[in-house]
Amino acid sequence: METDLSKGMPARIQMEMIILQGGATENYVFDETGKVVQMNGAYYVRYQETYDNVEIPVTVKLDAAGVVTIIRRGETTTRLRFDKGERYETHYQTPQGLIVMETVTRQLQISYTEQPFSGRLQLEYDLYLGQEKLGEYKLQLLFTV
Repeated sequence: METDLSKGMPARIQMEMIILQGGATENYVFDETGKVVQMNGAYYVRYQETYDNVEIPVTVKLDAAGVVTIIRRGETTTRLRFDKGERYETHYQTPQGLIVMETVTRQLQISYTEQPFSGRLQLEYDLYLGQEKLGEYKLQLLFTV
C-alpha cells in the first residue's frame, strides 16, 4: 500500500541538536507529534518545538535534490538552508531588526524507509556572523508516519 502524503499524515518527530559554542556544549532533544506532507517532489516535516512553555512552529523541507531548508517562526524567525559543501546566507528576523548570517554545511545525509514510511536527516554545519564562526551544530531528525 502506497502512503499518500499529499494531504499530510500525522507523524512522530524526534529532533536532537548539539551545539558547540565557545568551548561549551548544549544538547536539545524534542519528541513531538507533527505532520509530514509531500508537495512538488519535496517532503515537509512540520511540528512545534516547546521552549519554556513557548511553542515555536518549525518546518523542515527535504527537497528531491537533497537541499534542506529549516524554518522557525517565533519571536525570532529563521530560515536556514543546507546543501553539502555549500555556504548560504541566512536571515534572522529579530525584534531588534535583521541579522545576516551564513551556514556552511559540512555533512548532510537523508534516507527514507518505506514500511512504515519514515525518514532520517543527519546534518552538521557551522554558523558564521561575517568572518566570525559562532558555533558548530549537529542535528538529527527522525520522522515516522
